[in-house]
Amino acid sequence: MGLLDNKMIDYFDSDIQRKVPKQDWMKEQMPAEYWEKGTQSRQSKQQWFKVNIDILMKRMRQNDSDVHILQWMHGCEGEMQPHGKLQYHRGKDMYSYDGTDFLSFDDSHSTWVATNVAAEPTKRKWDGVQVLKEYIKGYLETECMDWLRKFVEFGKKMDTISPTVYVFSKNARLEKSIILQCMATGFYLKDIVLQIKRNSLILTNEDGVSTTGTRPNGDETYQRKDCVEILRTDMSSNYTCEVKHVASGMHVEEEWDHTLPSGSGPIVVGVGVLFLVLLAVLLVGLNKKRILAYYMCCFEGIAR
Repeated sequence: MGLLDNKMIDYFDSDIQRKVPKQDWMKEQMPAEYWEKGTQSRQSKQQWFKVNIDILMKRMRQNDSDVHILQWMHGCEGEMQPHGKLQYHRGKDMYSYDGTDFLSFDDSHSTWVATNVAAEPTKRKWDGVQVLKEYIKGYLETECMDWLRKFVEFGKKMDTISPTVYVFSKNARLEKSIILQCMATGFYLKDIVLQIKRNSLILTNEDGVSTTGTRPNGDETYQRKDCVEILRTDMSSNYTCEVKHVASGMHVEEEWDHTLPSGSGPIVVGVGVLFLVLLAVLLVGLNKKRILAYYMCCFEGIAR
């Protein structure tokens, strides 16, 4: 998978055997040739992994009764200079096996570093291939940085996603109350200010406000929801939800329209009262004490 500042931007789907975009801006900005070459490269690397896992399993005298994992990570890190250009800081080309560091490339000294005894034969072999070391060093310091600068420029669009704000209510446990909810979703970056107000006064946790905090959605954006319990009869007060999202420059204050949730408490209570009345009529009509006791037990069981 491809990551930009820990956000997935593309990945290789082994089911369809294609390299596919994870971000909309990657799909829009990168030409078909990029995806085709990336697909061919990942298909080739997939076969390389199969061969080398077999080599490592034999080297470590392991059998195929357990699952073994070989991972490869390579990339580069840049630092923004005062003149606004992203400059190479360091690179990474490393392998791990079954979750443990195995082999890594020391870019500064152009040599491989074995962190596992089983990796030493590979280190000696790869250290002897000068063209391989020159290629990796050149890729990390030049080609990788070119891609990084391009992706950072394209990815700036992600910094301007403003939230969608909803204000609504739902039933509370007590029939006399409702839960007023303020939700902001679909925003990026994750920093956001969300406040519920009553008649222009900010409500706090001392007023019973609770929050989910900022949580990730499944599409690299974020959401947050704050709630407060209010009286169902408090229709004269003005409740609003204020949201400030600095990254996108959004500042909005949405007003609750006083719409009550469906399936409100009075309907449920009415059904309960009707049931009790019918039960009382039924009990009055029963003359036998044994039958009366039976129905009372059933009612108590339902109540519990």
